[in-house]
Amino acid sequence: MKITKVLFRTKKIVCGISGGVDSAVSALLLKLKGYDVHGLFMKNWDSANEHGVCIADEDREYAQFVCSHLGIPFHEVNFVKKYWNEVFSAFLQDLQQGKTPNPDVLCNKYIKFDAFFKYATESLGADAIATGHYVRSSAGYDLDNIDPKKGVNLLKARDPLKCQTLFLSQISQNALQRALFPIGDMIKSDVKQIARDYGMEKVANKRESVGICFIGKRNFKDFTDEYMEPRLGNFINLETGENMGPHKGFYAYTMGQKSQIGGLGVGMFIAHKDTDTNDIYVVPGTDHPALFVQTIFTEECHWINKPPRQLLTDQMYNCEFKYQHVSLSGRKLNCTLTLSGGNSVIVSVDQPIRAIVPGQFAVFYDGDVCLGSGKIRKTGPSMYTMGERSRLPQYLDIAVGASGS
Repeated sequence: MKITKVLFRTKKIVCGISGGVDSAVSALLLKLKGYDVHGLFMKNWDSANEHGVCIADEDREYAQFVCSHLGIPFHEVNFVKKYWNEVFSAFLQDLQQGKTPNPDVLCNKYIKFDAFFKYATESLGADAIATGHYVRSSAGYDLDNIDPKKGVNLLKARDPLKCQTLFLSQISQNALQRALFPIGDMIKSDVKQIARDYGMEKVANKRESVGICFIGKRNFKDFTDEYMEPRLGNFINLETGENMGPHKGFYAYTMGQKSQIGGLGVGMFIAHKDTDTNDIYVVPGTDHPALFVQTIFTEECHWINKPPRQLLTDQMYNCEFKYQHVSLSGRKLNCTLTLSGGNSVIVSVDQPIRAIVPGQFAVFYDGDVCLGSGKIRKTGPSMYTMGERSRLPQYLDIAVGASGS
């Protein structure tokens, strides 16, 4: 592996070390380029998992191993209180409102590219930070010559299956201008091979975390019941109004999910959650038109660099749209954004999309550039409400579960 030494004024880099292979190889690459690299491990959650083991303690051991193996200083910082206030409390609030939150987006916004960034630059004297995210920056390694008038763009990763721009779609321009992403141009298999080549098999072979970090492998309902009173109600057939029996709890279900109602010969899927009655409306079949919409309303949008000029001048803008980590079909979704009071937008998608959920984020792209995102406030009427009665299998897509940490 050929590495070019850096000749920039930016020298001291604090690299987030999570104990995983991505951050380990990021720190390695920075060191090989000649940077003064320091590893910083964050503790954001301190409860035990389903086996009574504190995952943070286990990850800390891996992080210490990486820093020791690479010969770089190891630092640690506790953000448990801030994580609770900024991320977990918002997660619970969204659940109570019938939404499906994305804590990874908020973790990157408030913890990794805010609290971590400030601690690294102000307390540890870093010139810049680095993370093991699969994203790229238009500045690359040249952070010394950024034109403040042009700013820096967040770019898609080389590996489309690992690209994490969705999870970073709310980070600040200030942090992005002082951030490096060493593995953004790499594919995952190469990252693991580099770790093995440099004696970090232990980390390369470590099982990756998937899903919401503070829940782990625990049952979602069991976890939420620890923090909120269960809200019981009934399953209601959206087509007929028939009561299909009680459900296990309002928070345990999300739009598009199979309901686990048995004995019907066809799967019943969640189409709507009524926050007033706690009833959950279901429809037969995963391709039922009640599960699809073409219009989305967002809260205030966050633009990573600048709002698209055309959106400001014409009140409308055509771009690419994304609402889940990866589309297995590989299809792109195009949309038209329309300004709707302040910095909110109405998103009109060029084809029906399944299981759009308030609380998630609508993310916007211009080619490889991640422009930013807006939290989904509500959706427009479903295709069923609009009069569609045919099944829509041609628009089925599957989200790949992944972590944005």
